[in-house]
Amino acid sequence: MTFLGIDIGTSGVKALLIDADGKALGEASAPAIEPVRPHPGWSEQNPADWWDATLGAIDKLKQSHPRELAAVKGIGLSGHMHGATLLGENDKVLRPCILWNDGRSAAECGEMEAALPALRELAGNIAMPGFTAPKIAWVRKHEPKIYSRIRKVLLPKAYVRLLLTGEHVEDMSDAAGTLWLDVAKRDWSDALLGVTGLSREHMPALVEGSAISAQLRQEYVARWGMSGPVLVAGGAGDNAAAACGIGAIRPGEGFVSLGTSGVLFVSNERFSPNTEGAVHAFCHAIPDTWHQMGVILSATDSLNWLSRITGRKQAELSGEAEAQFKGPGEAIFLPYLSGERTPHNNANARGSFVGLNQSTDSAQMAQAVMEGVTFAMRDCQRVLADAGTSINRLLAVGGGSKSALWLKMLATNLDMEIALPEDGDFGGALGAARLGLCAATGASPVDVMSMPPIKTIIAPDKTLSAAYSDQYARYRALYPAIEEARS
Repeated sequence: MTFLGIDIGTSGVKALLIDADGKALGEASAPAIEPVRPHPGWSEQNPADWWDATLGAIDKLKQSHPRELAAVKGIGLSGHMHGATLLGENDKVLRPCILWNDGRSAAECGEMEAALPALRELAGNIAMPGFTAPKIAWVRKHEPKIYSRIRKVLLPKAYVRLLLTGEHVEDMSDAAGTLWLDVAKRDWSDALLGVTGLSREHMPALVEGSAISAQLRQEYVARWGMSGPVLVAGGAGDNAAAACGIGAIRPGEGFVSLGTSGVLFVSNERFSPNTEGAVHAFCHAIPDTWHQMGVILSATDSLNWLSRITGRKQAELSGEAEAQFKGPGEAIFLPYLSGERTPHNNANARGSFVGLNQSTDSAQMAQAVMEGVTFAMRDCQRVLADAGTSINRLLAVGGGSKSALWLKMLATNLDMEIALPEDGDFGGALGAARLGLCAATGASPVDVMSMPPIKTIIAPDKTLSAAYSDQYARYRALYPAIEEARS
């Protein structure tokens, strides 16, 4: 008996096979066509790209691991959150999906909050352009003909589930990121839906991430050589799935993710919003559990940007920064290249370098970028603390966690140890596979979602704590000053 996790990303799809003990048996991936930006601040993708990549990844597993794939009894799904996939009659896609990092609906966010003063209380979150509901409000205003044809709104992984199973279903963690869910009650809110002119009929059915959502269609059971029935779990949004993959499901357990975006994630035993600090308060992927996130929009993407403009590879930049590191640098970088969520909730925020001089080189700029992202994560920790949240255990994931210097900066600025797992996939695909295992076997998530083996523990450098606190204070002062100058 084996289990399949499918992680749907904007750059591609990863499929991972595990056995009943959670051991990875094989993996495959397939790229998707990159998102397009028709206008500044927009980000869209064709949903067919996710489907093609999903089929491609699983077909590769059929070639490389046919026996293991044939033994699959449970499938879990993970996907990038917030994307607005609009379906009309016969589930026809009406327009490209508006993605999580699309900022066009800032005006609609304010209009929604004005129309429903209880919005933050019900949703547990500020209306942000990244969420799904404001995107629909934008379509309603700017593309009324398309809006009038909407029959269902699905998130990216729910669209893939629809094609795999024929069912419209979503899990609680992903649904919480739409701004239509009463997060405390784990149910759609008629009042929140009404602000965008929609009803429950436009929404998928809701299930817990570790519960059964549907069965795999017989044509795909046959295509991949399986023997039915193959059960499909509710699954999870990408960050909740990553938490399942690294075992962060108990209160106080969390992770810091240095991916394209940055996330400081912590599990909670109860719903704990802090809308003033732009904290994300969502349902977790398992029953009776919630989580909070501080989210920044440009983590490793900030280093990607520096790589593009300098013509240097990211690994070269981070390596040079580490080689010349002596403590906090003179230059300060604000990583708001795509706007910002936590704590500013400002889609129009912009990145800045401050403190450059004639001798500033690419290594010093790279250090400033890494420090700026670190300070943004420190902002996230600060507003999580304002909500009464403490983090007991923190693991590092994402591509940026390969940098020893970046992890040292984080540990020092967050003033806590950070555990780095041994090499392996502890992200969304593993979390999805674990949820598929729970759905198919009835196993308890507490028993299945263990912490991975740890390679090393990064401790704070106490000799740098005071200097970094001073630098962080300067960093915090820059944002309001620059915003005032831009206004």
